Amino acid sequence: MDKMTIGILGAGKLGTTLARLAIAAGYDVLIAGSGSVEKISLTVEVLAPGVQAMTAKEAAERADIVLLALPLGKYQTIPQAELSGKIVIDAMNYWWEVDGKENTISDFQISSSEVVQNFLEDSIVVKAFNHMGYHDLEDETRPIGESDRKAIAYATDNESVGGRVAQIVDDLGFDPLFIGALKNGIILEPGSPLFGADLVKEELQAAVDQFPESEFGREVVASKEISIM
Repeated sequence: MDKMTIGILGAGKLGTTLARLAIAAGYDVLIAGSGSVEKISLTVEVLAPGVQAMTAKEAAERADIVLLALPLGKYQTIPQAELSGKIVIDAMNYWWEVDGKENTISDFQISSSEVVQNFLEDSIVVKAFNHMGYHDLEDETRPIGESDRKAIAYATDNESVGGRVAQIVDDLGFDPLFIGALKNGIILEPGSPLFGADLVKEELQAAVDQFPESEFGREVVASKEISIM
């Protein structure tokens, strides 16, 4: 069975890292950046050989699944119509250095992926690939079955798409870990002890279990002390 075509919006460090992993896993990969297609093509040719550069609208329209690797502050530039009915994997995080010192995106009481889902109301948003740094993503890939294989947590309100997302996570070299609804993704974001988690599946699950779902909210997440070893 042919693998899906993955579109990546964002041609920075995270976007090109994920593009390399997807190409290595046998996917066809389309990528779009903030510059002209010609400029992005030169970058991609060096950083992610085999990936095809195009506009964001073209990538969104042609891809089966789209992965967001943009600065979070640019989420309103994402092409809504072309993503209607599609699975959208959100790997974005709020960074004040990029998105501004005043956070106008989220009140930090909900996951930023819920904000993205509200904007992409006709798409199915899945939060994934945001809690591990781009350098660790490339360094920690392992074949399935290896004891030290690291895990990637994902969250979505539509569990029916979980199998497809889990397959992508698996193909890219990680054990998938479903943590429930999209709101739960707040524990994977900057400010949470789990942000930056580079753990095997059992360790990551144990760390997630230390957050009672009823307590998910920025104050609790930011103040909670947990063990991730």
